[in-house]
Amino acid sequence: MSTANSKRYAPAFNQTTLVILAGALILSAAMGIRQTFGLFIGPFSFDRGLPVTLIAFAIALHNLVWGFARPFAGAAADRYGSAPVVAFGATTFAAGLGLAAVAPGGAMLIVGMGLLVGIGVSCTTFGVVLPAVGRIASPEKRSMAMGLVSAGGSAGQVLMVPLVQGIRLNAGIATSLFTLAFLMLLIAPLGMVLDRRARLGAPVQEAPAAPLRKVLAEAARHRGYRLLTLGFFTCGFQLAFIATHLPEYLSLCHMPIGLGATALALIGLFNMAGSWACGWLGGRFRQHHVLGWLYLIRSVTIGAFFVLPKSALSVVIFAAVMGLTWLGTVPLTSGLVAKVFGTRHLGSLFGVCFLSHQIGSFLGAWLGGLVFDLTGSYSLLWEATVLAGLVAAMLHFPIDDTSVSTPALRVEPAQ
Repeated sequence: MSTANSKRYAPAFNQTTLVILAGALILSAAMGIRQTFGLFIGPFSFDRGLPVTLIAFAIALHNLVWGFARPFAGAAADRYGSAPVVAFGATTFAAGLGLAAVAPGGAMLIVGMGLLVGIGVSCTTFGVVLPAVGRIASPEKRSMAMGLVSAGGSAGQVLMVPLVQGIRLNAGIATSLFTLAFLMLLIAPLGMVLDRRARLGAPVQEAPAAPLRKVLAEAARHRGYRLLTLGFFTCGFQLAFIATHLPEYLSLCHMPIGLGATALALIGLFNMAGSWACGWLGGRFRQHHVLGWLYLIRSVTIGAFFVLPKSALSVVIFAAVMGLTWLGTVPLTSGLVAKVFGTRHLGSLFGVCFLSHQIGSFLGAWLGGLVFDLTGSYSLLWEATVLAGLVAAMLHFPIDDTSVSTPALRVEPAQ
């Protein structure tokens, strides 16, 4: 009897593990690469004579394009599977990096690092990867599985930041960007693994995907979904500002050269533990309560870092705490959407929620450059990130996480 049970459950375990590994690798490449963009602000400004505002706008634009393209990428993955979406996204991402590598001026940089990278990252990150993981994992393990994928994806930031820093210092901007483009092309085939369940013939009992307009209209009437979407704006605003402008800010504070890259790598390292921990907490406590505390902790950390004296130790502590709270919001937010609405349209619903995140990302990255060019200081943005976090916490605690009963939204694949 035990042998029969082992044979019965081993394939499902192996299949889930493969999907988690593939998802982590895809996220590792895509998220790791985009987290290096802050390292290029100074070089693009000094070597190519571009204003900081323009460089920050290009980086910010990819966040905005990512947000607007994300619902369509999620809907395409819901309907056609992850494989073609990931392949298209990885190729487009690589093309954008290649164009940025040879860009002589602002227009090509905006098209490459802004438009093309934004489209590419929308097809190779959370909105396409996490729904695939959410569908294959059992409901009680879903939050943990999403946390594991997010944690594994953080390895890219740990590896990419020092890699890019080393290549850029020794071989220049173009070589480092072409290297990143090559790495993106390597992950293009991994989308097929995310669709492994369908290829193996696992029983999937799903109704046809409902029209996107109907799905979104029904979700928009849910107060908790509206609050979650508004609160997710803060996550993007805080993370994009820090990831884009922390290296330059530390330079202004006369910190050692390379400390900014070290801080970004440490954020990625601690984010591995933080994402796993948030996934674990989301499986044991109400996810919107965990999110509320996450935003509070993050805001207190940012405020303390801003007002206290700067030192190498304070930067390391700041990076560690921020890493623990960095992307833990993603498995919690996507898990909460899945809990309330089911997984059938998770790609589309999380995609719209994520659009709010990316509008915040655009503003965090762009306003950082604009405010610095206008005032010569980042102070206003540091204060804004603290205030936004406090507001986000207040929005998350009252969310109603009761599952809806609308059939069009709650059709679940057979486990």
